[in-house]
Amino acid sequence: MANDLRIPSASRRTFLSLSAAASAALAFRVVTEPMLAHARVRNLPKEAIKEGAIRIDANENPLGPGASAREAASAIVAQGGRYSDWLTDDLVKLLAETEGLKPEQLRVYAGSSEPLHHTVAAFTSPQRSYVTADPGYEAGMFAAKAIGAKVVKVPLTKSYAHDVKAMLAAAPDAGVFYVCNPNNPTGTLTSHSDIESLVENKPKGSVVLVDEAYIHFSDAVSVMDLVRAGKDVILLRTFSKIYGMAGLRCGAVFGRPDLLEKIEDYGGWNFMPITAMVAASASLKDAQLVPERKRINATIRGQVFAWLDRNGYSYVPSESNCFMLDTKSPAKAAIDAMAKQNVFIGRIWPVWPTYTRITVGTAPEMEQFQAAWRKVMSGAVTASVGAMPSAGELGRRKRNLDGLVVRA
Repeated sequence: MANDLRIPSASRRTFLSLSAAASAALAFRVVTEPMLAHARVRNLPKEAIKEGAIRIDANENPLGPGASAREAASAIVAQGGRYSDWLTDDLVKLLAETEGLKPEQLRVYAGSSEPLHHTVAAFTSPQRSYVTADPGYEAGMFAAKAIGAKVVKVPLTKSYAHDVKAMLAAAPDAGVFYVCNPNNPTGTLTSHSDIESLVENKPKGSVVLVDEAYIHFSDAVSVMDLVRAGKDVILLRTFSKIYGMAGLRCGAVFGRPDLLEKIEDYGGWNFMPITAMVAASASLKDAQLVPERKRINATIRGQVFAWLDRNGYSYVPSESNCFMLDTKSPAKAAIDAMAKQNVFIGRIWPVWPTYTRITVGTAPEMEQFQAAWRKVMSGAVTASVGAMPSAGELGRRKRNLDGLVVRA
């Protein structure tokens, strides 16, 4: 591996002598989307999940890896007994060329969850807050709580964008401002100008962490230009979503070299799955993969929205591969009733208790979703889960989730 991509010896020593706060953070499992989704269905028999089930609950891509990625991964399995550093070099070089960066401005990881958590560990503390949208992706919030950082949750605007002015006002002590764009779970966009304003007006010493896991599904303008300009921006990308590699695990973090070095101080040796690296490289070289999958997703999403409109169901318009659907009452009953029809949806965000997130699946999957949803909303199928929880119980569950830390 090239010297500028290796973890320096000083960082390795730091890894072995982390502060108490960082050690506490790393004692907790990295929270990922599959973990959060799986928490709801983990008690179901495996057969109920596998046989004919419609899984539109975890923002996975039902198309899986592209053909060239599958071929590349299959061809290299026989070398799985080796650490293949040169493959990391190849992927880093390709990503850098693709994005107009120098290799030292990025690192690759087994997914984007690890650099997300390491960024939180590096830039927040009991004195430096973590600021996020509400509803928003929760993983960084859990990491911040694990190390004792204050979590500041700011409601979205009326157009479902990040309210950057409110985020700045809410936390003058912030260490990290997290912006997921498009947002998870709403699939809605925050403008480049708003993110740029956040970068220019944030407190000194803080960073803006932009998560572009879903950007390829949308027409959003990336903040990669702010990375090129050397701003206090850390950018996350993943191959889990439009590239269909959630199970293969490959992602990247982009930023100034000094910022990336701080992130590396919170990790050990970064060995990458060889299947993921060659699959990611093959995917990047497939010029038709992203536009074709973006078109497929947008077409199916538009058809679902048209059906929801015709039938009077409320939802949040999205430009991603997920959207929030209004159940008009506490959403757990609708989720459970859908599961009875072998259609798995969810999750629920406490701030919006009557909404559940729906992943855009294939056209046949969404047709089954529509049929099941019509039955649930008409009362033809109900959840056999006993009485609905009281307002007090819902409040208790919200408090529990607000304080949730997933332990190793």
